[in-house]
Amino acid sequence: MDKIHHVAIQVEDISKSVEWYKKNFEVEVSYQDETWAMIDFENTSLALVKPEEHPFHFAIESKQAEIYGDLIKHRDGTASVYIRDIDGNNVEMIKLDENE
Repeated sequence: MDKIHHVAIQVEDISKSVEWYKKNFEVEVSYQDETWAMIDFENTSLALVKPEEHPFHFAIESKQAEIYGDLIKHRDGTASVYIRDIDGNNVEMIKLDENE
């Protein structure tokens, strides 16, 4: 079964936003660079993204993500493709590791 991997929200300052989430919630930072960060909660993740670099979106983990298009490898080691649903919402399809 596919599952929600993360929701991405746009922020002005990645570092300041990461610190705010760490201060206010019990979270772990699994990835951070100058354009985005991944904040892990117990049951899902929140991506903090720069508006000029990444769109607002939610991501779905799928063993068959490649059926939606050519997967692009990212700096954090994931591979994904962006699609739009029938209402124009951005959906990132992330390929699951076959060993998981």
